[in-house]
Amino acid sequence: MALTKTPICDFGKKADNFELKSIAIMSNDPKRYEEDSFDNMIKFSKNNNFNFPYVIDETQEVAKTYGAVCTPDFFGYNKDLELQYRGRIRELKNLKPIESGESELKNAMKMIAKSNNGPKEQFPSMGCSIKWF
Repeated sequence: MALTKTPICDFGKKADNFELKSIAIMSNDPKRYEEDSFDNMIKFSKNNNFNFPYVIDETQEVAKTYGAVCTPDFFGYNKDLELQYRGRIRELKNLKPIESGESELKNAMKMIAKSNNGPKEQFPSMGCSIKWF
């Protein structure tokens, strides 16, 4: 799988406008999947101008604890650290993001920042399954 620029990168740059803290956690097995190595993560985050930490889940305990199932899988918490959003960035058509309008993730995070609650309707993340050890 090639590393490509994703819409979340734009979201990360604008997240500070509504006081969000973001972190990206990569839980894939980097030994069997070299494209997911720590060196490639660093390149990917620099190429996409991430302004948030992009870290590796070396034991996959984080993914297992949160119940992550695919990459990417998004979790949005309120100020009380209560899960308010678990879903996709935006709608896909033929496995390609529909670029019109703001992303569902961005709208959900704005809602959480303003009201402490996420949207009632949420759609699961779509992506490759986590490459487990």
